Amino acid sequence: MSKTTIIPIGPYHPLQEEPEFFKLHVEGEKVVGLDIELGYNHRGIEKLSELKTFEQTVFLVERICGICSTSHPLACVQAVEDAGGVEVPERALYIRSVIGELERLHSHMLWLGLAGHFLGFNTVWMWAWRYREPILELFELITGNRNHYGMMKPGGVRRDISVEDIPAIQKTLDGLKGPICLFRDAVTDDPLIRARLEGVGTLTKQQAIDYCAVGPTARASGVAKDVRKDHPHLAYGRVDFKIITGKNGDVFDKAIVRILETLESIKIIEQCLEVLKTLPGPVDSNPKEIMAGEGIGTYEAPRGEVIHYICSDGGNRPLRHKIRAPSFMNVPTNQTTVIGQSVADATIILAAVDPCYCCTERMAALDAGSGRRILSSAELIRLSQAKTAKLKKEMGVEGPRLKI
Repeated sequence: MSKTTIIPIGPYHPLQEEPEFFKLHVEGEKVVGLDIELGYNHRGIEKLSELKTFEQTVFLVERICGICSTSHPLACVQAVEDAGGVEVPERALYIRSVIGELERLHSHMLWLGLAGHFLGFNTVWMWAWRYREPILELFELITGNRNHYGMMKPGGVRRDISVEDIPAIQKTLDGLKGPICLFRDAVTDDPLIRARLEGVGTLTKQQAIDYCAVGPTARASGVAKDVRKDHPHLAYGRVDFKIITGKNGDVFDKAIVRILETLESIKIIEQCLEVLKTLPGPVDSNPKEIMAGEGIGTYEAPRGEVIHYICSDGGNRPLRHKIRAPSFMNVPTNQTTVIGQSVADATIILAAVDPCYCCTERMAALDAGSGRRILSSAELIRLSQAKTAKLKKEMGVEGPRLKI
């Protein structure tokens, strides 16, 4: 009779970037069950947003995730603009698209490097991050920051892209095409990589639909779902690009989809830059108020569709702010993809959705049987503050500094 053993991964683990807890139920080397426990990063972003002005809220959501630090602001400002009927200058739409696609480039390159590291191919890791570095330098050139770019605002963007900087941007993009094609060929031709990734962690097309998966996780399974095409916004309805899809939904297809998407991102950026060379006009409509109303903002983040809902009562801050990040939809697919796989493959399968747990976290204290709310938001805040005070006392902390 077989005996089931539980192998914990997390909440802190050298191959997981953020704290999360997966319980693998295994029989021998085979995974037969998976429990997912999240909730280690809850920061109350939605509640904090209600205490900020619309301008401040954009900076707040920019810090939900360091890698998606433009995706959340893009969805947020579009929600504000939808709620308040704010017009955005055409030039700002193209600049937003450039920043968004540069972020997709650096995010996919980061994931590719980590995937190589998880598999033991540290050469892939080092070279992927080597060619990611010029993208971060472009961000610094355009925005002044390598991360948390501070570009988005209701009504447009905070900084223009200088025509004088466009040749430098184009030169960097040209220098990336060869290495990206090299990565594509290396992944598709290397028999060891194919052996490790093909047929591993398969999510079928129907399963992707049933789980409402988004982004590369869904597209690798053959679901041609992309907000940039499905609901054209920013400049995406005015440029030419393809939705990259796979067929098998395994880790191999997830890798190929991301690599090929970087080439499409370069294509989009180049088209936007050509327009910006000759498109005059302001980059900010400078709205003075946000009318009462409700708005939805969506954006195709590197991990998939991110949605922000904003409710305004006509004041200078959100009455309600609701966020749905792509990892919230993609992480549950692991309950299908990990089952039946070996323990050795479990970590790369969990990482294949490119999970962001700090994007996903939220908390509510409910009775599991009745669904009745046990604690209010104010009580949760009070308990959190009390626990922080207790920990500070135990650690000998006075204010922000430790006793020496």
